Amino acid sequence: MVVSIPTCLPTEALTLIYSCQQMKDGHIKKFSIFSLALTVTFIHCSCLARNKDEKAFSDRAEEIASYANVAQDIIDLAVRGKAQNRSYERLADFTDTIGNRVSGSKNLDLAIKYMYNALRENGLENVHLEPVKIPHWVRGEESAMMLHPQNHTLAILGLGSSVATPKGGIEAEVLVVESFEELKKRAKEASGKFVTFNQPFVSYGKTVQYREFGASEAAKVGAVATLIRSVTPFSINSPHTGWQDYQEGVKKIPTACITVEDAVMMARMAKRGQKIVVRLTMNAQTFPDVDSFNTVAEIIGSEHPEQVVLLSGHLDSWDVGQGAMDDGGGALISWEALSLLKDLGLRPRRTLRTVFWSAEEQGGVGAQQYFQLHKVNISNFNLVMESDMGTFTPLGLQFTGSTQARAIMAEVMKLLKPINTTNLEEHAEGTDIEMWMDAGVPGASLHVADSKYFWFHHTNGDTMSVQNPVEMNLCSALWAVVAYVVADLEEMLPRLDSMVL
Repeated sequence: MVVSIPTCLPTEALTLIYSCQQMKDGHIKKFSIFSLALTVTFIHCSCLARNKDEKAFSDRAEEIASYANVAQDIIDLAVRGKAQNRSYERLADFTDTIGNRVSGSKNLDLAIKYMYNALRENGLENVHLEPVKIPHWVRGEESAMMLHPQNHTLAILGLGSSVATPKGGIEAEVLVVESFEELKKRAKEASGKFVTFNQPFVSYGKTVQYREFGASEAAKVGAVATLIRSVTPFSINSPHTGWQDYQEGVKKIPTACITVEDAVMMARMAKRGQKIVVRLTMNAQTFPDVDSFNTVAEIIGSEHPEQVVLLSGHLDSWDVGQGAMDDGGGALISWEALSLLKDLGLRPRRTLRTVFWSAEEQGGVGAQQYFQLHKVNISNFNLVMESDMGTFTPLGLQFTGSTQARAIMAEVMKLLKPINTTNLEEHAEGTDIEMWMDAGVPGASLHVADSKYFWFHHTNGDTMSVQNPVEMNLCSALWAVVAYVVADLEEMLPRLDSMVL
């Protein structure tokens, strides 16, 4: 029997063939030659597929490289041209005019109206509002005073969805713990007391669980309220707020964040055996959900208008500071990206859609409802993008998607070499796009030098003073280049690992 051997076979296959040819005639005649033929046929097909896919990727890389001049035009306009500092100036006008924009507030309504009108005046297409229902929690007046061992006013910020204290407040002794494990060990000491969690900052993802779940864990052991050390690696005596979740079937107790400095001071007092007494007063209220909107604007695609590259940031903020960093900057660069392309007369094959989410801070409420409304068309969503970690010096993107899509995105990022933002990290982050990524849609989040992000996060310090116009120019350029090129490529980003690289 003669077996034709393809010249493209790898060394391992040639070794297998040679070994089989050396076998005694008994087995090879009855079994091995037939098996060898099947093996060679399979490997030959694999070689053809590999060659085809390698050529396909090479063609894609060449196609992407052809956008170098367009990318440079976008960068020049954003960084040095007439659009220089535009996203910063727009953000300043927006935040100075509207202020902070907590879910359910009049200010959020005003912010949505402001943006709707601004997007229309900018000449963007299909500007519209999509209705959503969002939470409505109001902080009210709040205060905390240490009464023993010293009289000391505690700077606090009640946590979103917290219940109020009884009228007149709560006065109780304080138990200080550093972890849920310590709380369980000292459960008998917690009854009738405040629990102060003095958890060290490890990372936001690991440490935020104390803000989110501390109240219910303390309530399980009989605590009357919780004071949570603010979730930040650095503090200048500023409390940080945020959303928290009560567990089903567990008594709801008031909960607020205190400063790192006060939490650490209480820990020192407790270590010395000093009795700590605090009076807490909170007048928070939760009202029925209210009507609101996600805000949408587009550049409609020239060939495949039904296919979408989505850019986004959230319009709501907390009720402290201006919400300039979280997430005014992310929203504004998502607007600026479309403005840059419009200025240059660029219309990609697919639709570019900017969405400003409502009620992200309450768990991505507006984005969840958007997903439920649009998931029927999920096959038409090419890439979903979110900026919600600040618009500081950009480094590149974080990306979630197939191996093939990642390889394509890596080629796209090379177009950003002129501004040194070519990094492509793993695992895109974004409360508002995670459901799309979980469903298989490629996702990207802006990756920035964000070491100071959690210094200002959810505080009165989140103002325009945090923002830098040069950094926002660079973020806008990156956002626009990536969105345009991905939307204009001949083919959508692949979702399955079908292409061998």
